[in-house]
Amino acid sequence: MTSSKTTENILSRLADTIESRLVKNGGDPKTSYVAKLSSKSPDAALKKIGEEATELVMAVKDGQADRIVAETADLWFHCLVVLVEQGLKPEQVLAELARREGLSGLDEKASRQP
Repeated sequence: MTSSKTTENILSRLADTIESRLVKNGGDPKTSYVAKLSSKSPDAALKKIGEEATELVMAVKDGQADRIVAETADLWFHCLVVLVEQGLKPEQVLAELARREGLSGLDEKASRQP
């Protein structure tokens, strides 16, 4: 198991790295995967989210724990790319999850504006 110190603030650190590698911030698509995605933004990252979500579903269906973890990491990474491209921070998502904590999922969904 990874120590909490190693994983503490990992989403924020990853978002900062992603931001530094965006094409608009000088990232080079020839040397950076993030820059390559952002050079085709947002379609390339959105397509990857769909692919990774499907791969996660298949890993769960196959009951392969290691693949479930790896595919979830891939999905979260590509979601971070989209967040950063949109000028958003992972802390905003975490704050939304914190807001929902303790609420019934059915009640939370019903409270959303149509």
